[in-house]
Amino acid sequence: MWVVVDGSTDGTPEGLRQLAQGDPGLRVLVLPRNSGKGAAVLHGLEAAAAEGFTHALTMDSDGQHPADLIPRFMAASQQQPGAMVLGKPVFDASAPALRVNGRKVSNGWANLETLWAGIGDSLYGFRVYPIEPLRQVMRGQRWMRRFDFDPEAVVRMCWRGVPPVNLPAPVKYFRPDEGGVSHFNYLRDNLLLTWMHSRLFLGFLARLPALAVRRLAGR
Repeated sequence: MWVVVDGSTDGTPEGLRQLAQGDPGLRVLVLPRNSGKGAAVLHGLEAAAAEGFTHALTMDSDGQHPADLIPRFMAASQQQPGAMVLGKPVFDASAPALRVNGRKVSNGWANLETLWAGIGDSLYGFRVYPIEPLRQVMRGQRWMRRFDFDPEAVVRMCWRGVPPVNLPAPVKYFRPDEGGVSHFNYLRDNLLLTWMHSRLFLGFLARLPALAVRRLAGR
């Protein structure tokens, strides 16, 4: 397990480094300042590629994602190494209705922008990516560095011919008294998503003939 600390100033890097001293399977990568989720993922991908890894499972560190499903997701990736394995969230009563319903908009846009490639969920960050295609996509973009990383990644990977494989996975929303802290800002982050999908839709229109040909060819 590799943990990328995105400029945290609450003592997280020091605590993780102490844990790593007694756990050879834990590596801690620390960014000097907060750069955004996409930038943190790319930093980890670059380090993994440098050591010869071909695939990486990404997950959040706040307990929302089901660590017990890691073996299942990695097995699915081994069966279809050319695909990306996407978690499709299974919500319980803790999920805010506004968040659950709001993501349907992003999912609809993502499927439209890929000519309905079959993206089960565009925002859930519990995934397995083939590293090299994602590195190439991100190196060619000035975007994909912050909160909007997850949906843009799946759309652009589909454009490159990387198919999605969807697996159900529970997601847990913790109450404040359980330690749950959300940095999601409804105005700021929804504006960011709107700007992202506007860019992607223009890219979709430019790629529409090629996407249609690929779909007709069954690729």
